[in-house]
Amino acid sequence: MNPKPKILIVDDEVNIRRILQVAFEKAGFVPVVAEDGPEALRRLAEDRPDCVLTDATMPGMSGYQLLNAVKQQDPDLPVVIMTAFGTIPQAVQAIRDGAFEYVTKPFDLENLKRIVSSSLREPAPGRSDKKSASKTKAPTFIAESPAMKAVLETIEQVADSRATVMVGGESGSGKEVVAKALHELSSRAKKPFVAVSCAALPETLLESELFGYEKGAFTGAQGAKLGRFEAADQGTLFLDEIGEVPLSFQVKLLRVLQEREFERLGANRPTRVDVRVVTATNRDLREAVEQGLFRLDLLFRLQVVEIFIPPLRERPEDVTPLARHFLAKFASENARQPLSIGADAERILLAYRWPGNVRELENTMERATVLAAPSQTELEERLLPVSMRMAA
Repeated sequence: MNPKPKILIVDDEVNIRRILQVAFEKAGFVPVVAEDGPEALRRLAEDRPDCVLTDATMPGMSGYQLLNAVKQQDPDLPVVIMTAFGTIPQAVQAIRDGAFEYVTKPFDLENLKRIVSSSLREPAPGRSDKKSASKTKAPTFIAESPAMKAVLETIEQVADSRATVMVGGESGSGKEVVAKALHELSSRAKKPFVAVSCAALPETLLESELFGYEKGAFTGAQGAKLGRFEAADQGTLFLDEIGEVPLSFQVKLLRVLQEREFERLGANRPTRVDVRVVTATNRDLREAVEQGLFRLDLLFRLQVVEIFIPPLRERPEDVTPLARHFLAKFASENARQPLSIGADAERILLAYRWPGNVRELENTMERATVLAAPSQTELEERLLPVSMRMAA
Protein backbone atom coordinates (compact mmCIF):
# COMPACT_ATOMS: atom_id res chain seq x y z
CA MET A 1 0.00 0.00 0.00
CA ASN A 2 1.39 3.39 -0.99
CA PRO A 3 1.78 5.84 1.92
CA LYS A 4 -0.45 8.91 1.98
CA PRO A 5 1.26 11.98 0.49
CA LYS A 6 2.52 14.45 3.06
CA ILE A 7 1.91 18.18 2.61
CA LEU A 8 3.64 20.96 4.53
CA ILE A 9 1.22 23.89 5.09
CA VAL A 10 2.87 27.22 5.95
CA ASP A 11 0.78 30.24 6.99
CA ASP A 12 1.07 32.75 9.84
CA GLU A 13 -2.74 32.85 10.27
CA VAL A 14 -3.87 30.09 12.61
CA ASN A 15 -7.41 29.91 11.13
CA ILE A 16 -6.05 29.39 7.61
CA ARG A 17 -3.75 26.65 8.85
CA ARG A 18 -6.64 24.87 10.56
CA ILE A 19 -8.93 25.10 7.52
CA LEU A 20 -6.23 23.76 5.21
CA GLN A 21 -5.19 21.05 7.66
CA VAL A 22 -8.75 19.69 7.92
CA ALA A 23 -9.39 19.96 4.18
CA PHE A 24 -6.25 18.11 3.15
CA GLU A 25 -6.65 15.48 5.85
CA LYS A 26 -10.15 14.70 4.50
CA ALA A 27 -8.67 14.58 0.99
CA GLY A 28 -6.32 11.76 1.98
CA PHE A 29 -3.17 13.76 2.72
CA VAL A 30 -1.03 13.84 5.85
CA PRO A 31 -0.86 17.55 6.69
CA VAL A 32 2.06 19.06 8.60
CA VAL A 33 1.75 22.72 9.61
CA ALA A 34 4.19 25.56 10.28
CA GLU A 35 3.46 29.15 11.25
CA ASP A 36 6.49 30.75 9.60
CA GLY A 37 9.48 30.11 7.33
CA PRO A 38 12.04 29.00 9.95
CA GLU A 39 9.60 26.47 11.40
CA ALA A 40 8.85 25.27 7.87
CA LEU A 41 12.54 24.64 7.23
CA ARG A 42 12.74 22.57 10.40
CA ARG A 43 9.68 20.60 9.32
CA LEU A 44 11.20 20.16 5.89
CA ALA A 45 14.19 18.36 7.37
CA GLU A 46 12.23 16.37 9.94
CA ASP A 47 9.07 15.37 8.04
CA ARG A 48 10.29 15.25 4.41
CA PRO A 49 6.97 16.35 2.83
CA ASP A 50 5.92 15.58 -0.74
CA CYS A 51 4.66 19.13 -1.36
CA VAL A 52 4.91 22.56 0.29
CA LEU A 53 1.90 24.91 0.32
CA THR A 54 2.91 28.34 1.58
CA ASP A 55 1.47 31.80 2.00
CA ALA A 56 3.40 34.45 0.07
CA THR A 57 3.30 37.20 2.70
CA MET A 58 4.49 36.29 6.19
CA PRO A 59 6.49 38.23 8.81
CA GLY A 60 10.21 37.50 8.81
CA MET A 61 10.71 35.07 5.95
CA SER A 62 8.31 35.49 3.03
CA GLY A 63 6.91 32.61 1.01
CA TYR A 64 9.21 33.58 -1.86
CA GLN A 65 12.28 33.40 0.39
CA LEU A 66 11.03 30.05 1.67
CA LEU A 67 10.68 28.88 -1.95
CA ASN A 68 14.33 29.73 -2.62
CA ALA A 69 15.45 27.93 0.54
CA VAL A 70 13.40 24.84 -0.34
CA LYS A 71 14.79 24.74 -3.88
CA GLN A 72 18.34 24.97 -2.55
CA GLN A 73 17.71 21.87 -0.45
CA ASP A 74 15.47 19.87 -2.79
CA PRO A 75 15.08 21.26 -6.32
CA ASP A 76 12.37 18.71 -7.20
CA LEU A 77 10.07 19.31 -4.22
CA PRO A 78 6.91 21.05 -5.53
CA VAL A 79 6.01 24.37 -3.90
CA VAL A 80 2.58 26.00 -4.32
CA ILE A 81 2.29 29.71 -3.42
CA MET A 82 -0.87 31.30 -1.99
CA THR A 83 -0.93 35.00 -2.83
CA ALA A 84 -3.14 38.08 -2.70
CA PHE A 85 -4.36 39.44 -6.01
CA GLY A 86 -2.09 42.48 -5.80
CA THR A 87 1.10 40.40 -5.66
CA ILE A 88 0.43 38.26 -8.72
CA PRO A 89 3.52 39.65 -10.58
CA GLN A 90 5.67 38.34 -7.73
CA ALA A 91 3.88 35.01 -7.92
CA VAL A 92 4.59 34.77 -11.64
CA GLN A 93 8.26 35.41 -10.90
CA ALA A 94 8.03 32.64 -8.31
CA ILE A 95 6.94 30.26 -11.08
CA ARG A 96 10.09 31.24 -12.99
CA ASP A 97 12.09 30.57 -9.82
CA GLY A 98 10.73 27.04 -9.59
CA ALA A 99 7.32 27.22 -7.87
CA PHE A 100 4.84 24.67 -9.24
CA GLU A 101 1.83 27.02 -9.22
CA TYR A 102 0.23 29.92 -7.39
CA VAL A 103 -3.34 30.44 -6.21
CA THR A 104 -4.96 33.75 -5.33
CA LYS A 105 -6.80 34.47 -2.10
CA PRO A 106 -9.60 33.91 -1.30
CA PHE A 107 -8.93 30.47 -2.79
CA ASP A 108 -11.29 27.69 -3.80
CA LEU A 109 -10.45 24.66 -1.66
CA GLU A 110 -11.35 22.10 -4.32
CA ASN A 111 -9.19 23.85 -6.90
CA LEU A 112 -6.34 24.11 -4.40
CA LYS A 113 -6.54 20.37 -3.69
CA ARG A 114 -6.48 19.62 -7.44
CA ILE A 115 -3.36 21.78 -7.88
CA VAL A 116 -1.55 20.10 -4.99
CA SER A 117 -2.52 16.63 -6.25
CA SER A 118 -1.29 17.56 -9.71
CA SER A 119 2.04 18.74 -8.30
CA LEU A 120 2.70 15.23 -7.04
CA ARG A 121 2.26 13.76 -10.53
CA GLU A 122 3.78 16.45 -12.75
CA PRO A 123 7.16 18.21 -12.79
CA ALA A 124 7.42 21.87 -11.90
CA PRO A 125 7.69 24.17 -14.95
CA GLY A 126 11.08 23.86 -16.58
CA ARG A 127 12.00 20.71 -14.65
CA SER A 128 11.98 17.04 -15.59
CA ASP A 129 9.86 14.62 -13.62
CA LYS A 130 11.39 13.06 -10.50
CA LYS A 131 11.75 9.62 -11.97
CA SER A 132 13.78 10.75 -14.95
CA ALA A 133 15.61 13.42 -12.93
CA SER A 134 16.94 10.75 -10.62
CA LYS A 135 18.83 9.37 -13.57
CA THR A 136 20.15 12.70 -14.80
CA LYS A 137 21.06 14.81 -11.78
CA ALA A 138 22.76 13.78 -8.59
CA PRO A 139 21.03 15.09 -5.45
CA THR A 140 22.65 18.26 -4.03
CA PHE A 141 25.44 18.05 -6.63
CA ILE A 142 26.40 21.63 -7.55
CA ALA A 143 27.91 21.77 -11.03
CA GLU A 144 27.93 25.15 -12.79
CA SER A 145 31.53 25.16 -14.06
CA PRO A 146 32.39 23.28 -17.28
CA ALA A 147 34.84 21.11 -15.33
CA MET A 148 32.23 19.96 -12.81
CA LYS A 149 29.58 19.50 -15.49
CA ALA A 150 32.01 17.12 -17.16
CA VAL A 151 32.43 15.30 -13.82
CA LEU A 152 28.66 15.02 -13.48
CA GLU A 153 28.36 13.69 -17.02
CA THR A 154 30.89 10.97 -16.22
CA ILE A 155 29.04 10.12 -13.02
CA GLU A 156 25.80 9.71 -14.94
CA GLN A 157 27.48 7.48 -17.52
CA VAL A 158 29.05 5.05 -15.05
CA ALA A 159 26.73 5.23 -12.03
CA ASP A 160 24.68 2.16 -12.89
CA SER A 161 27.61 -0.06 -13.87
CA ARG A 162 29.56 -2.48 -11.69
CA ALA A 163 32.86 -0.78 -12.55
CA THR A 164 35.06 0.33 -9.68
CA VAL A 165 35.65 4.07 -9.64
CA MET A 166 38.59 5.99 -8.19
CA VAL A 167 37.93 9.64 -7.32
CA GLY A 168 40.96 11.91 -7.15
CA GLY A 169 41.35 15.45 -5.93
CA GLU A 170 42.71 17.64 -3.18
CA SER A 171 41.53 17.30 0.39
CA GLY A 172 38.13 18.92 0.87
CA SER A 173 37.29 19.02 -2.84
CA GLY A 174 34.17 16.86 -2.52
CA LYS A 175 35.27 13.29 -3.24
CA GLU A 176 32.68 11.73 -0.94
CA VAL A 177 29.96 13.82 -2.61
CA VAL A 178 30.94 12.21 -5.92
CA ALA A 179 30.89 8.75 -4.31
CA LYS A 180 27.40 9.37 -2.91
CA ALA A 181 26.21 10.65 -6.28
CA LEU A 182 27.45 7.47 -7.95
CA HIS A 183 25.47 5.49 -5.39
CA GLU A 184 22.30 7.59 -5.51
CA LEU A 185 22.12 7.54 -9.31
CA SER A 186 22.54 3.78 -9.48
CA SER A 187 20.11 0.88 -9.11
CA ARG A 188 21.77 0.33 -5.69
CA ALA A 189 20.41 3.64 -4.35
CA LYS A 190 18.01 1.98 -1.90
CA LYS A 191 20.75 -0.26 -0.52
CA PRO A 192 23.47 0.77 1.97
CA PHE A 193 26.15 3.36 1.29
CA VAL A 194 29.03 2.58 3.67
CA ALA A 195 31.98 4.96 3.96
CA VAL A 196 35.33 4.00 5.50
CA SER A 197 38.36 6.25 6.07
CA CYS A 198 41.32 3.94 5.51
CA ALA A 199 43.70 6.46 7.07
CA ALA A 200 41.72 6.43 10.31
CA LEU A 201 42.17 2.68 10.82
CA PRO A 202 45.49 1.27 12.07
CA GLU A 203 46.77 -1.75 10.17
CA THR A 204 45.91 -4.06 13.08
CA LEU A 205 42.22 -3.11 12.85
CA LEU A 206 41.81 -2.71 9.11
CA GLU A 207 41.11 -6.37 8.33
CA SER A 208 38.63 -6.86 11.15
CA GLU A 209 36.80 -3.61 10.29
CA LEU A 210 36.47 -4.45 6.60
CA PHE A 211 35.94 -8.20 6.80
CA GLY A 212 34.54 -8.70 10.31
CA TYR A 213 35.34 -11.56 12.64
CA GLU A 214 33.89 -14.61 14.34
CA LYS A 215 33.48 -15.10 18.07
CA GLY A 216 36.78 -16.14 19.60
CA ALA A 217 38.83 -15.09 16.54
CA PHE A 218 41.21 -13.24 18.87
CA THR A 219 41.46 -12.17 22.50
CA GLY A 220 38.50 -9.93 23.28
CA ALA A 221 36.32 -11.15 20.38
CA GLN A 222 33.37 -12.07 22.59
CA GLY A 223 30.93 -12.14 19.69
CA ALA A 224 30.83 -12.12 15.91
CA LYS A 225 31.10 -8.75 14.16
CA LEU A 226 29.84 -7.77 10.72
CA GLY A 227 32.50 -6.17 8.54
CA ARG A 228 32.03 -3.15 6.30
CA PHE A 229 31.95 -5.28 3.14
CA GLU A 230 29.01 -7.28 4.45
CA ALA A 231 27.31 -4.13 5.73
CA ALA A 232 27.49 -2.72 2.19
CA ASP A 233 26.16 -5.89 0.49
CA GLN A 234 23.97 -5.01 -2.53
CA GLY A 235 25.08 -1.39 -2.09
CA THR A 236 28.23 0.75 -2.32
CA LEU A 237 31.41 0.69 -0.23
CA PHE A 238 33.38 3.93 -0.29
CA LEU A 239 37.03 3.53 0.72
CA ASP A 240 38.39 7.01 1.33
CA GLU A 241 42.16 7.64 1.35
CA ILE A 242 42.80 4.27 -0.28
CA GLY A 243 46.47 5.20 -0.74
CA GLU A 244 46.97 4.76 3.01
CA VAL A 245 46.17 1.02 2.94
CA PRO A 246 49.34 -0.84 3.95
CA LEU A 247 51.03 -3.00 1.32
CA SER A 248 50.55 -6.14 3.44
CA PHE A 249 46.76 -5.77 3.26
CA GLN A 250 46.50 -4.80 -0.40
CA VAL A 251 46.66 -8.39 -1.68
CA LYS A 252 43.62 -9.29 0.47
CA LEU A 253 41.73 -6.31 -0.90
CA LEU A 254 42.67 -7.35 -4.43
CA ARG A 255 41.24 -10.83 -3.83
CA VAL A 256 37.88 -9.40 -2.72
CA LEU A 257 37.68 -7.30 -5.88
CA GLN A 258 38.58 -10.26 -8.10
CA GLU A 259 36.61 -13.04 -6.41
CA ARG A 260 33.88 -11.00 -4.68
CA GLU A 261 34.41 -13.04 -1.56
CA PHE A 262 36.47 -12.87 1.63
CA GLU A 263 36.87 -14.67 4.92
CA ARG A 264 36.00 -13.19 8.28
CA LEU A 265 38.77 -13.44 10.85
CA GLY A 266 38.40 -16.82 12.51
CA ALA A 267 36.06 -18.21 9.83
CA ASN A 268 36.72 -21.41 7.88
CA ARG A 269 34.60 -20.61 4.85
CA PRO A 270 34.36 -17.61 2.52
CA THR A 271 31.55 -15.05 2.49
CA ARG A 272 30.29 -13.82 -0.87
CA VAL A 273 29.19 -10.21 -1.35
CA ASP A 274 27.81 -8.03 -4.13
CA VAL A 275 29.42 -4.67 -3.47
CA ARG A 276 30.21 -1.76 -5.77
CA VAL A 277 33.53 -0.28 -4.62
CA VAL A 278 34.35 3.41 -5.00
CA THR A 279 37.68 4.72 -3.71
CA ALA A 280 39.20 8.16 -3.24
CA THR A 281 42.69 9.52 -2.83
CA ASN A 282 44.55 12.82 -2.76
CA ARG A 283 47.85 11.04 -3.53
CA ASP A 284 49.50 10.18 -6.83
CA LEU A 285 49.18 6.39 -6.69
CA ARG A 286 51.31 5.94 -9.83
CA GLU A 287 54.16 7.49 -7.88
CA ALA A 288 53.32 5.23 -4.92
CA VAL A 289 53.56 2.23 -7.27
CA GLU A 290 57.02 3.35 -8.43
CA GLN A 291 58.07 3.71 -4.78
CA GLY A 292 56.89 0.17 -4.05
CA LEU A 293 54.14 1.38 -1.70
CA PHE A 294 51.13 0.39 -3.80
CA ARG A 295 50.42 -2.67 -5.94
CA LEU A 296 50.04 -1.98 -9.65
CA ASP A 297 47.52 -4.81 -10.10
CA LEU A 298 45.36 -3.36 -7.32
CA LEU A 299 45.58 0.09 -8.89
CA PHE A 300 44.32 -1.34 -12.19
CA ARG A 301 41.41 -3.01 -10.37
CA LEU A 302 40.45 0.17 -8.54
CA GLN A 303 40.97 2.55 -11.42
CA VAL A 304 38.62 1.05 -14.01
CA VAL A 305 37.05 4.52 -14.14
CA GLU A 306 38.93 7.56 -12.85
CA ILE A 307 37.20 10.81 -11.90
CA PHE A 308 39.27 13.84 -10.96
CA ILE A 309 37.73 16.78 -9.10
CA PRO A 310 39.49 20.08 -9.83
CA PRO A 311 40.25 22.29 -6.81
CA LEU A 312 37.70 25.00 -6.09
CA ARG A 313 40.15 27.77 -7.06
CA GLU A 314 40.06 26.43 -10.64
CA ARG A 315 36.27 26.52 -10.92
CA PRO A 316 35.10 29.94 -9.67
CA GLU A 317 31.70 29.42 -11.36
CA ASP A 318 30.85 26.98 -8.57
CA VAL A 319 31.75 29.24 -5.62
CA THR A 320 28.58 31.37 -5.45
CA PRO A 321 26.11 28.50 -6.10
CA LEU A 322 27.86 26.37 -3.48
CA ALA A 323 27.83 29.25 -1.01
CA ARG A 324 24.07 29.73 -1.53
CA HIS A 325 23.52 26.00 -1.05
CA PHE A 326 25.43 25.97 2.24
CA LEU A 327 23.72 29.14 3.47
CA ALA A 328 20.33 27.49 2.90
CA LYS A 329 21.50 24.30 4.58
CA PHE A 330 22.76 26.00 7.73
CA ALA A 331 19.79 28.36 7.87
CA SER A 332 17.58 25.28 8.00
CA GLU A 333 19.70 23.62 10.70
CA ASN A 334 19.71 26.78 12.83
CA ALA A 335 16.08 27.80 12.15
CA ARG A 336 17.11 31.04 10.49
CA GLN A 337 16.37 32.89 7.31
CA PRO A 338 18.89 32.06 4.54
CA LEU A 339 21.32 34.90 3.91
CA SER A 340 21.55 36.33 0.43
CA ILE A 341 25.08 37.16 -0.75
CA GLY A 342 26.00 40.84 -0.88
CA ALA A 343 28.16 42.23 -3.69
CA ASP A 344 31.19 42.91 -1.47
CA ALA A 345 31.02 39.48 0.12
CA GLU A 346 30.71 37.79 -3.27
CA ARG A 347 33.75 39.69 -4.52
CA ILE A 348 35.79 38.32 -1.61
CA LEU A 349 34.49 34.79 -2.09
CA LEU A 350 35.47 34.83 -5.76
CA ALA A 351 38.89 36.37 -5.13
CA TYR A 352 39.87 33.94 -2.38
CA ARG A 353 41.99 30.91 -3.32
CA TRP A 354 40.20 28.35 -1.10
CA PRO A 355 43.13 26.17 -0.02
CA GLY A 356 40.64 24.02 1.93
CA ASN A 357 38.38 23.71 -1.12
CA VAL A 358 34.64 23.03 -0.73
CA ARG A 359 35.00 21.95 2.89
CA GLU A 360 36.48 25.36 3.77
CA LEU A 361 33.68 27.14 1.92
CA GLU A 362 31.09 25.06 3.80
CA ASN A 363 32.69 25.88 7.15
CA THR A 364 32.84 29.57 6.22
CA MET A 365 29.12 29.66 5.39
CA GLU A 366 28.25 27.88 8.64
CA ARG A 367 30.32 30.43 10.57
CA ALA A 368 28.58 33.33 8.81
CA THR A 369 25.12 31.87 9.50
CA VAL A 370 25.86 31.45 13.19
CA LEU A 371 27.43 34.91 13.58
CA ALA A 372 24.70 36.77 11.70
CA ALA A 373 22.04 38.59 13.71
CA PRO A 374 18.66 36.77 13.68
CA SER A 375 17.12 39.62 11.68
CA GLN A 376 19.97 39.81 9.17
CA THR A 377 19.14 38.95 5.56
CA GLU A 378 22.45 39.45 3.74
CA LEU A 379 25.91 37.89 3.92
CA GLU A 380 28.09 40.93 4.52
CA GLU A 381 31.84 41.30 4.28
CA ARG A 382 32.22 41.52 8.07
CA LEU A 383 30.83 37.98 8.50
CA LEU A 384 33.77 36.51 6.61
CA PRO A 385 37.07 35.64 8.35
CA VAL A 386 39.60 38.48 8.60
CA SER A 387 42.26 36.37 6.90
CA MET A 388 39.92 35.87 3.93
CA ARG A 389 39.14 39.57 3.68
CA MET A 390 42.85 40.45 3.81
CA ALA A 391 43.71 37.87 1.13
CA ALA A 392 41.17 39.40 -1.22
